[in-house]
Amino acid sequence: MTEKYDELIQIFEKKFHHYPTDKFFSPGRINLIGEHTDYNGGHVFPASITIGTYGVASCRSDRQIKIYSLNFPDDGVISFDVDDESQLPNASWGNFVKGVLQALRGYGNQLTCGFELVVLGNIPNGSGLSSSSSLELLIGSVAQKLYSLKIPRLQLVACGQRAENDFIGVHTGIMDQFAIGFGEKNRAVYLDTKTMMYEMVPINLGSYVVVIMNTNKRRELTESKYNERVRETQEAVYQLQPFMNIQYLGEIEKNDFDKYAHILSSDTLRKRVRHIVYENERTKKGVTALKNDNLVAFGQLMNESHSSLKNDYEVSGIELDTLVETAQSVDGVLGSRMTGAGFGGCAIALVHSDAVKRLEKKVSEKYETSIGYAPSFYVAKVGDGAHWAGSVVEGEPK
Repeated sequence: MTEKYDELIQIFEKKFHHYPTDKFFSPGRINLIGEHTDYNGGHVFPASITIGTYGVASCRSDRQIKIYSLNFPDDGVISFDVDDESQLPNASWGNFVKGVLQALRGYGNQLTCGFELVVLGNIPNGSGLSSSSSLELLIGSVAQKLYSLKIPRLQLVACGQRAENDFIGVHTGIMDQFAIGFGEKNRAVYLDTKTMMYEMVPINLGSYVVVIMNTNKRRELTESKYNERVRETQEAVYQLQPFMNIQYLGEIEKNDFDKYAHILSSDTLRKRVRHIVYENERTKKGVTALKNDNLVAFGQLMNESHSSLKNDYEVSGIELDTLVETAQSVDGVLGSRMTGAGFGGCAIALVHSDAVKRLEKKVSEKYETSIGYAPSFYVAKVGDGAHWAGSVVEGEPK
């Protein structure tokens, strides 16, 4: 971690000819179970991880924002006025910065000056580990520190979601930003996305670990069928409301779904609702299983979750299915499922630490044979949420 800040400080000094004042970190996230339930008022169970987005920044004396990313060096230094609410062209990563600042203004916060910022993320872009939300909460943390904003953490989380929904145009729920904003080391966030009530649940896996398996197939949410799934679930709510007093599909119990499923106008909508209702139930059971140290039960729920995401919600694909179904066949793996929005990205596996190498070997061989290129693997470590990481000492790096 120190090496990353050293690199960022060097680049900052080269680009802006002075040292930054502050360091920041914002993690990525995995979702253990509870997929596509967040924008349906259901329960989710994500955790922040120790890979993420690093930044160094300082205030300016004028109202110019100047930002540079080591992940997008060809974009150079992006500059705009802090009050400028227009979109940057060509889907620039700077739009995430502008979106968060716009959302902060919308809550009445005063952005008193411009700033300079250099960032570096080690979350693979488009991997499903929420690199965009990681950047959004980094920007929120930068603004909170540099502008001395006395605002609750939930407002920063909401600003990240509003940037995604209103400025970028992807109709995500709040799970990613919430997990990154509220994350704690060795704890997962059990969140009711309807009420915003949450519980931090200790992750006690004993001799097991969570392995992230990356398809290395990039996916863009705005180019995927993500927004289509949002529209489908909204249409299902509309069709069910004359018969059920609901605002979200996450309010529906399994027995009620079985009773009213015939009301829905198509088999496609029935499948979409069935996934949400049953996934919400699986999430509740999964939290109970982890609290009771029943990893076998949790692994089985992971397997059921992926099957539902593949067959009912139809957000998987050959790459994710190859990773997951191969992992499920490996001795020492208790369960595996895609994580994140789908359409590419990553899957996770709950695997005995002695079986990690076996998992990587078998999955790699099958994946390269079926898909034509190699996947990547990371052992997930659950870490703290987005935060100010300290002041920069003049003269760093040594």
